[in-house]
Parts: sequence; structure tokens; C-alpha cells
Amino acid sequence: MAEQTDKREDGMKDCVVLFCCVEKLDEKNPEYVIRNATNNILARLAQLKVSQVMIYPYAHLTSTLGSPACALAILKGLEGSLSAEAIEVKRAPFGWYKEFEIHGKGHPLADLSMTICPYEGTECDFTCPYCHHPFKAGDAEHVCGAAQECTTRQGFVGEK
Repeated sequence: MAEQTDKREDGMKDCVVLFCCVEKLDEKNPEYVIRNATNNILARLAQLKVSQVMIYPYAHLTSTLGSPACALAILKGLEGSLSAEAIEVKRAPFGWYKEFEIHGKGHPLADLSMTICPYEGTECDFTCPYCHHPFKAGDAEHVCGAAQECTTRQGFVGEK
């Protein structure tokens, strides 16, 4: 699903680039994912003293992609949420193969990674043995077709 756009080229300087992907579990609570991501991003922007963000959809960050429709809705929601906080936001088009040039500052906070959990608080039953993301047992079917085998087997690697 490629998003329609007339813009063929754009840029931003002295900004934070958010390479983002939306995973299947994010579909469980998109509003919370947007709110949690916004709060985490605002905290990092304050640390860096930056008020410009480029949202860059990057599906290659996960092997459990959410649906394109939900992903686009979350990315647009994040864009709107950050804009409402007086952050200058640009978003690369969703579903396109894009070319980019990036220059990173030589700073300890220049390269950061974060995972936004779709659950509020610490209400997860398991941790994935592969990616270490928390999830509830009831959501295992949503993510993995072999969930029944994984969650009932003795000595499950990711058990809490």
C-alpha cells in the first residue's frame, strides 16, 4: 500500500529522524502506542534540545509487521500528536522505496533505540525469546501461529 503524495523530494536539518515500524501487537491499542511514543519522543527531544522530527517509515525493523492500514494510521497519529506539542514534523511517504542521506552528530545520544509497548503498565505474561518484547498470553495467537505450542511448553524461554 503506497500512500499518495505529490511531494517527490524534501529535507530537514538539525532534526531527529525516527525510523519507525508498526508491529502486529501495536494493533491491539493504537491510541496507547501513539500516546506512549509521543511521550518517549518528547523526553528524548528535550534531552537533545531539538524541536524538529522526520518520521521515516521503515518496515525492515521487524519481522512481525502490522497491517499497512494500521501502520499508516499510527504514523499519522504520531505526526499529529507531535505537531500538537509544537514540534515541527515531516513524514516520509508510507509504502514507498525512498532514498535518503543522513549525517549523524558524534554525540552519545545521537543513536538511540526504543521499543514502544502496546500495553499500559506491566501487565504482560511472557517475554518473546527472540525479540524480548513483552506480550500477554491471549495475544500470542495474534503474533505467532505456533503460539499454543510456545505458551504451553514447559520451560518456555521467555516466561516471566
